[in-house]
Amino acid sequence: MPDPFAVDEDKALSALSLAWGDAYEICITSGQWQAWHKEARDGDMITGSTPDELNVGIRDDWARREADGG
Repeated sequence: MPDPFAVDEDKALSALSLAWGDAYEICITSGQWQAWHKEARDGDMITGSTPDELNVGIRDDWARREADGG
């Protein structure tokens, strides 16, 4: 029986890519959710241990970029 609390990584990655894929590269590496703005400097990575944590990080990054003028 599958774990009812397990994250469906493919669906979560698809949802994040649908929402943020125009501006961010998003991936999962060794269980770590990662994203970086397509115009970000090297090393400017957003991480989260779950898709929800990554989404919050992306939203914070997006808000900061918008406040800085894009």
